[in-house]
Amino acid sequence: MVRMLISTAVYVLANAIGLLVASVLLGESFTFTATGFIFATVLLSLVSVLAGPLIEKMSEKNLPALKGGVALVTTFVGLLITNLFVGGMEIHGASTWLLATILVWAGALIATLVLPMFLVKKVVKDIRED
Repeated sequence: MVRMLISTAVYVLANAIGLLVASVLLGESFTFTATGFIFATVLLSLVSVLAGPLIEKMSEKNLPALKGGVALVTTFVGLLITNLFVGGMEIHGASTWLLATILVWAGALIATLVLPMFLVKKVVKDIRED
């Protein structure tokens, strides 16, 4: 149970980092308010968790070539749904949509790989100090 909660927290935090990376690099083309950022992070994470397996299953049957890009498609779908339902988030232009998808995906991927290392280091350090 604890492992699942930590995994969920890392996943949501990784998506938050991905959104921040895209926002910083894309500037005025990709913006959100503080409240919009919170809702976008939660909704993007939720949509990714729900849509990921569905998109993967659909790609296996209908588009096997898409299998390698399922994470990117899932990120795009997550951004699309998030943009539709979160009032404090705006994405302008086709190139911004493409770049935002790649940046959010890459930022979240890197954060997912790096965050556990920092968290484990901190936990081990805290245990040693006690």
